[in-house]
Amino acid sequence: MEQNQTPRVVRRAYRFTGWVQGVGFRWRARTAADALGVTGCVENDSDGSVYLEAQGTPAALDSLLAALYRGPYIQIDRVETRPLPLVDGERGFAVRG
Repeated sequence: MEQNQTPRVVRRAYRFTGWVQGVGFRWRARTAADALGVTGCVENDSDGSVYLEAQGTPAALDSLLAALYRGPYIQIDRVETRPLPLVDGERGFAVRG
């Protein structure tokens, strides 16, 4: 990357299935996102999955996923991902539902 060039920012949606509810998944996501400067939100879904939206550099999003996989008690069996449009002016990472 050249000097004075802003790192590319992306936004992605993730759906996690496995043993992902009732094991601190959302709180771990928020802690990792805050440490990495990632914005977005995470929430439990009624089907037992967890939905997460994350915005940051590709490297930061990769680090967020790695932190979730390392979480104790969390067992991710499957992750679906898709790109999303950026959210301008978003601040912080919210835990919902």
